[in-house]
Amino acid sequence: MSLELLSELETKIQATLETIELLKMELEEEKLKAISLAEQNQQLNQDLNSWNEKVTGLVGLLNEEVS
Repeated sequence: MSLELLSELETKIQATLETIELLKMELEEEKLKAISLAEQNQQLNQDLNSWNEKVTGLVGLLNEEVS
């Protein structure tokens, strides 16, 4: 191989390594977002369950009053 081809190969390898590093960073960011969204989803589900219990309780009170 000529020196020029080796230099070209080195440039391409360096660019590939940089791309891999950027993709790793993006993946880490997406993992953190996923964790955050999972926590938010859990909180929203807890809120929903709480509201459901309150509404069920109120409906029960209304049913007792009507009976």
